[in-house]
Amino acid sequence: MTGPLRGIRVIELDAIGPVPFCGMLLADMGAEVIRIDRARSGSRIGRLARVCGRGKRSIAIDLKDEEGRGLLLRLAATADVLIEGLRPGVAERLGIGPEQVAAVNPRLVYGRMTGWGQDGPMAPMAGHDINYIGLIGALHAIGDESPVPPLNLVGDYGGGALYLALGVMAALLERATSGIGQVIDAAMVDGAASLMTPTYQLAAMGLWTDARNSNLLDGRAPFYRAYETADGGYMAVGAIEPQFYAELLELLGLDAEQLPSQMDRSGWSETQEKIAAAFFSEPRRHWESVFAGSDACTTPILSLEEAPAHDHNQARQVFSAGTDGSDPAPAPRFSRSSGETATAAPRPGADTAALLGELGVDSAGCARLAAAGVVMVGQA
Repeated sequence: MTGPLRGIRVIELDAIGPVPFCGMLLADMGAEVIRIDRARSGSRIGRLARVCGRGKRSIAIDLKDEEGRGLLLRLAATADVLIEGLRPGVAERLGIGPEQVAAVNPRLVYGRMTGWGQDGPMAPMAGHDINYIGLIGALHAIGDESPVPPLNLVGDYGGGALYLALGVMAALLERATSGIGQVIDAAMVDGAASLMTPTYQLAAMGLWTDARNSNLLDGRAPFYRAYETADGGYMAVGAIEPQFYAELLELLGLDAEQLPSQMDRSGWSETQEKIAAAFFSEPRRHWESVFAGSDACTTPILSLEEAPAHDHNQARQVFSAGTDGSDPAPAPRFSRSSGETATAAPRPGADTAALLGELGVDSAGCARLAAAGVVMVGQA
């Protein structure tokens, strides 16, 4: 592996959502990420195993088995980071909690990813992205008549995986001074609330209202919203600054003198109708050509199928060829230590034999463990 995290070994316990996404980000930056898959029923075999699995290795272990837990602790003794997404207390009951792992490796950074956090009245409850962002005000602010989930980007990946990755990096940096690891309590409610800091501060200043579709950045302003084109496509308009707004109107063929002033909220509905009518008069491709190279902050809204083929994305290589088509390429980019093209996601247990060999378990020992169901040896 190459990249700025070259030499860092990460153990990722089998999970869905933010934990494997965080592991993928670390692998993209050069870390060696070993995914612990389940040796028995519940293994994510097939297509699901490839979600956020690029650049990783897989060993399948039954963590409910005492010998299996011993194998995990032996792996943890060689690692720098362990990340898990179990409910509070589950890792401890399995015998692989922070204290048990610290006993074999006090330098290890132990990252815990949950929705509600390790404590608090809701900590034991199940939940998903929509629940976490609903509790901290983000979901309320998105939509028109009713809240609209922004996929699972805000809770799972923005407030969850990215904050866990940030915590891991910060803890590794601190370890260089202290010489010991620590536990990271990364909760999606905490991270999503942190992402909402600017909005809460604007509200405290009287510059944001609690009513949906009534603010500058929530789709109410005619210069910051999506508009349908004649062919059913859409254009994204973000012309907030006066000079950008003036260019928007000019390229649409609208006379600014015949419209309310840009920040006159009482005239926003009228302005929106005029802009909408203009966009609806021509297909999206026409408007793409009109706004190409302009400062009107107006761009096409592309589908998942269209985005990888866009000229800018092609020039920047924003997407790379993946095993099932196109994958977004690793980000951010580094001037000296960019990582290699990530390997395809492994099937569960694909690296079981190799990793056991690194722990000193010979082929006969591997066969015995597999026959006992302690590990699973999968296909590469």
